[in-house]
Amino acid sequence: MIIDLRSDTVTKPSQEMREAMFNAPVGDDVFEEDPTVNELEKYGAELFGHEAAIYCSSGTQTNQIALNIHSGPGKEVICHEDAHVYKYEGGGLMRNTGSSVRLLRGERGMMTAEEVEEWINPDNVHLPVTAVISIEDTFNRGGGAVYDFEEIKRIRKVAEKHNLPLHNDGARIFNALAENGIDPKTYAAQFDSISVCLSKGLGAPIGSLLLGSKDFIKEARRVRKAFGGGMRQAGIIAAGGLFALKNNVQRTKEDHVRAKKLGAIIQQKDWALDVFPIETNIVVVKVENVEATLDQLKTKGILGIAFGKNLIRFVTHLDFTDEMLDKFEQES
Repeated sequence: MIIDLRSDTVTKPSQEMREAMFNAPVGDDVFEEDPTVNELEKYGAELFGHEAAIYCSSGTQTNQIALNIHSGPGKEVICHEDAHVYKYEGGGLMRNTGSSVRLLRGERGMMTAEEVEEWINPDNVHLPVTAVISIEDTFNRGGGAVYDFEEIKRIRKVAEKHNLPLHNDGARIFNALAENGIDPKTYAAQFDSISVCLSKGLGAPIGSLLLGSKDFIKEARRVRKAFGGGMRQAGIIAAGGLFALKNNVQRTKEDHVRAKKLGAIIQQKDWALDVFPIETNIVVVKVENVEATLDQLKTKGILGIAFGKNLIRFVTHLDFTDEMLDKFEQES
């Protein structure tokens, strides 16, 4: 038995999901004629109370499309210094859009409204034009930390005051909603655009949705095409995402329960120096030697991932069972 906790992207489609994918009606999505993709986009948009959605191959693509539309050459994106859109998307903001970035600090990835407003540039030819504010919820580098919804609303007010769009990299948005209990429509109303990953906690094999207004999504289709992201009979994979949205949202709380149990187990291990606070499905552990610890765990069939200096990350997911949790406790 291999216990793969490197990411919640390692899940395999269930038999039921595979059947839904196998039987999905398809068409040409670039012509907007794939019925399964259309159903997924409609379902996702309605779930969050936005006008429209577009299905893309990855969360990186949905983020890059959104920030390309909101920003541009000579303009600046405000985000946290450890934000996925900056740190883990291959320099896409600079490569794809020519944008500058204003990197803010904040505990476990959380920027405050006051900090954001402080770094909105004045109208000065020496400075890039502040174009968009981007947050991430949950925050990966913060160990799956959940944004305070009241702070999100305060950031929204700052965005409105300065006539700036607010984007949410919601790769693990359902993990956040499972913890804060906020209605998806109430939550999503704070944002001009949201990236929603279907291949992490929800267990679909591929894909993310980008949500926004009809005009925004119309432009997103043009940008997706320019980025080489136009897909044809994509209903085969979209069906996995649709199944995930309809069947796997509520169960994300189970991953959080197992993550907390996992953290408690790790806390007792002699190889663990510390375990960061656990809010959702990400467990970050401080160790003496990352490479040696990962190698030792691998000999036991346990996989984690290096997460920075002296840090290892484990991520629980729908393929991580109580049996695996027991094995981890016994053999790690």
